[in-house]
Amino acid sequence: MIRYALTCEKGHGFESWFQSAEAFEKVRAAGMVGCPDCGSAEVDKALMAPQVRPARAAGERPLSASPATEQERALAELRRRVEEGSDYVGLKFAAEARAIHAGDAPERSIWGEARVEEAKRLVEDGIPVAPLPFRPKSKTN
Repeated sequence: MIRYALTCEKGHGFESWFQSAEAFEKVRAAGMVGCPDCGSAEVDKALMAPQVRPARAAGERPLSASPATEQERALAELRRRVEEGSDYVGLKFAAEARAIHAGDAPERSIWGEARVEEAKRLVEDGIPVAPLPFRPKSKTN
């Protein structure tokens, strides 16, 4: 995951997470990155210094421990709310969103995975969707 500092054409600054630089470019080209202040889709990356953590001292929490920064806590809370308050439909997201929109499936909150082209078609067809800044947790055996 990559966190980018972004600015809109009106100069509003904000941050967002993306799976990769390529994912950011695809989502931005599809018009799916918008300024939270004014809604503008004219968004560019801002200059950003990378965060480098100093070497861990004895007794400090490892990187895999619970979130520490405000952004990490907010992202963890968003994930918790999405997972608890909606149904995960996996790769069937686009089809299920269309079925709900058409009234062919029960209305409910869903989340899942869709290719950029599928998500763009949903938006073009007036079906409200939004990208999430995280992927489903991997299941291990």
